[in-house]
Amino acid sequence: MSKAVEMKKQVVDEIAAKLRESVSTVVVDYRGLNVAEVTELRKQLRDAGIDFKVYKNTLTRRAAEAAELAGLNDALTGPNAIAFSKEDVVAPAKILNDFAKKHEALEIKAGVIEGNVATLEEVKALAELPSREGLLSMLLSVLQAPIRNLALATKAVADQKEEQGA
Repeated sequence: MSKAVEMKKQVVDEIAAKLRESVSTVVVDYRGLNVAEVTELRKQLRDAGIDFKVYKNTLTRRAAEAAELAGLNDALTGPNAIAFSKEDVVAPAKILNDFAKKHEALEIKAGVIEGNVATLEEVKALAELPSREGLLSMLLSVLQAPIRNLALATKAVADQKEEQGA
C-alpha cells in the first residue's frame, strides 16, 4: 500500500475517534473570515478546551460513516472546520454561535450531540442554553427558595408575637 493511502487512513481513523469520543461536535463553514478572525476564534475555542481543525471532506465523510454518523455527510460540502469537545456539550455551540453573531461570514452547518447528528436548529438551541455554571446557579436558587421562604415566615411569626407581647 502506498504511503499516501496509509496516511489518509490514519487521518480517517483520527477523525472517527474524535467523533466517537466527543460529547459535542460542530461543523462550520469559515469562508469569508480573515486570518485575524480565524485566529481569534481558534483562541476562544482553545481556551475552552475545544479542538478546532480543518479536514478534507472526503476523509471526514469516511470517518463519519466509520463512526456511524452518516447523517453528517450532507453538511460536508465546501470548506469546513470542525470543533470537537470531549468535556462540555454546550461550549462549542455557544462559542461558535456567539462568534457567528459578530462575524456573519461564519456559518454553523450541523453538529453531533452525544452521538446523535444534530441539525443547525438543534445546535443553535443548544447554544442558547445557559452555561453549566448558570444552570447550577439556577438549580441552587430553586433549592434555596423553600428554606428562604420558611425562614421569612418564621421571622414574620416571631415579629408578630413580639409586637403582640409588647
